[in-house]
Amino acid sequence: MGEIKVPELAESISEGTVAQWLKQVGDFVEKGDYIVELETDKVNVEITAEDSGVLTELLAGEGDTVQVGETIARLEAKEGASAPAAPKAEEKPAEEAPKQEAAPAQQKTVEEVAPAAEAPQQGNQKQWLIASPAARKAARERGIKLDQVPTTDPLGRVRKHDIDSYADQKSNEQKQQAQASKPASPVSPSPAASENSDKPVERERMSRRRQTIAKRLVEVQQTAAMLTTFNEVDMTAVMALRKRRKDKFFEQHDVRLGFMSFFTKAVVAALKKYPLLNAEIQGNELLIKKFYDIGIAVSAPDGLVVPVVRDADRKTFAGIEGSIVDLAKKARDNKLALKDLQGGTFTITNGGVFGSLMSTPILNGPQVGILGMHKVQLRPVAIDEERIENRPMMYIALSYDHRIVDGKEAVSFLATVKELLEDPESLLLEG
Repeated sequence: MGEIKVPELAESISEGTVAQWLKQVGDFVEKGDYIVELETDKVNVEITAEDSGVLTELLAGEGDTVQVGETIARLEAKEGASAPAAPKAEEKPAEEAPKQEAAPAQQKTVEEVAPAAEAPQQGNQKQWLIASPAARKAARERGIKLDQVPTTDPLGRVRKHDIDSYADQKSNEQKQQAQASKPASPVSPSPAASENSDKPVERERMSRRRQTIAKRLVEVQQTAAMLTTFNEVDMTAVMALRKRRKDKFFEQHDVRLGFMSFFTKAVVAALKKYPLLNAEIQGNELLIKKFYDIGIAVSAPDGLVVPVVRDADRKTFAGIEGSIVDLAKKARDNKLALKDLQGGTFTITNGGVFGSLMSTPILNGPQVGILGMHKVQLRPVAIDEERIENRPMMYIALSYDHRIVDGKEAVSFLATVKELLEDPESLLLEG
């Protein structure tokens, strides 16, 4: 009998949440097969089998928190390759076939009420993906039929939070029906009680990553003396340069020329001029970093993540754009590794892609600076005392830790970024 344990994940990670079982009880597992996906504070990790055999027991359900080193499943080693899988499908008598075709909904109910009695059917992967172990347990405890529960999962799987939401909805409906059948009472309930009992709600468990994001953002606001300074950039020159060069740039480098490479280059140049914005506080000391690993905030399915473009000062425009494209794809596919997220020295976030005109970005601790980009919008701008023109303008914001960065330095940093972007050719001269 072998055990599947939670492996060492990273130095700063001691636990995770079971996101999805990729194999189920009764499945034959080859050595190296993925068995379970764990959600950690930063990335999702897939655990593989170290031996071949039949999965005999799952000791943690989807949604459960597990510790590093904890046994989460048991595997019975067997000789041969996938031989045990064949008898599984043929073990049931022939008369089972019409039953399965005639009443697929009934199968779900039987699986839900008495999974032990239907164990031979567990080799059917499709059937087991109907609901997570935690969802089946919750449904049995509440007497809910799985086929009645709506789910938002793209693959149709029922999760525990779907059961909770369905149960809450049914409970509210029952309360409303009970109140409707009661005679009018001379004493009216309090407004708060009415709102809590009569209004439909949906309860959804926060993912581990969202919990971590919430915790870290609150910690930063409680520990850092955070201030924000604003400026605006005339994007005319950058947009004109992109228009002239974008086709040739794409032909040469197979990647599109975007705004982010200009901003990254401008930030690196400004950091070299104002190095305290590329530092962090460690106790009573300042750690001033002489390298430039720039975090680029990217929207992922489970929330905002900040993968890092390494050695941005040594990369060309094409190198920066290519790195950002690769990291963004990894984030969307949930394939970011821990090394992709660690060690950034400064962060850039672009709320403009969602239409934000102005915002105050929150520091990505322990960093002491973050630059916020926003939507490019045509606005009337005074060119001189006599002329006003419509120009593509962008508000930019720098949030900084006032414990080590003074206002003069922060304002000068942002002004430098503005000047470089309004004269983009000068970025080619920056060392």
